[in-house]
Amino acid sequence: MLYYAVVFFVIAIIAAILGFSGLAAGAAGIAKILFVVFLVVAIATFVVNLLRGR
Repeated sequence: MLYYAVVFFVIAIIAAILGFSGLAAGAAGIAKILFVVFLVVAIATFVVNLLRGR
């Protein structure tokens, strides 16, 4: 998931450089959402592993 967030971020950067503002905003929005989902899943996995170890 982090990979896809980075891919959409790169697409947003390239689109912004080329002047496609609508596409850049959409790709940046998708990248933000995927990054937040990645963080939530990573934190949940960390907590589950801590609880399982006890």
